[in-house]
Parts: sequence; C-alpha cells; structure tokens
Amino acid sequence: MLLASHHGSRGTAMMKYGFKIRTRSGLVVDNLLIPGKDQADAERKLTQIYRHCEILESKTIQQQSSREEPMDIDGIISLISRQDKEQAS
Repeated sequence: MLLASHHGSRGTAMMKYGFKIRTRSGLVVDNLLIPGKDQADAERKLTQIYRHCEILESKTIQQQSSREEPMDIDGIISLISRQDKEQAS
C-alpha cells in the first residue's frame, strides 16, 4: 500500500479511509478500512461490498510512512546490526 505523499514508480498512490456504517439490516460496523485513490473511490468500493449501507462516519487514516516504504538491503543490514548491538548490551 502506498501513501498519497509517496511518489514512486509503483503506480497510482492510494490512501486508506476509515468508515463506520449501518448495514441495510441495521447493524453498525465500525473500523472498516478501505483503500482508495481518494475518498470517493473508497466510498465506491465500500458500497460495492455493503450494498445499500448508510455511511455514519468517514475519516482519512494516516499511517507511519516507515512501515509503508520498502527497506533496501543497506537498511535491512543496519537494522540487523543495530539489534545485535542492543542484545549484546
């Protein structure tokens, strides 16, 4: 999953949107995370999954970019050596 602020050669950037909905049977479902190019795209995907639902709340989910960005081999080696040093202490 790419964040909208990340510009790379991997294609279109996507964000995650959080929703609280009421299904057509009346159940409230909270914490639905749907990826999308924008909120309208995420809502479209949501309504494909939950037809005739009522959106009660929606919000953009900000994630830590360090978890989203792939690590290169130097970053992996650095992480491993740092963990080895911490365990030796």
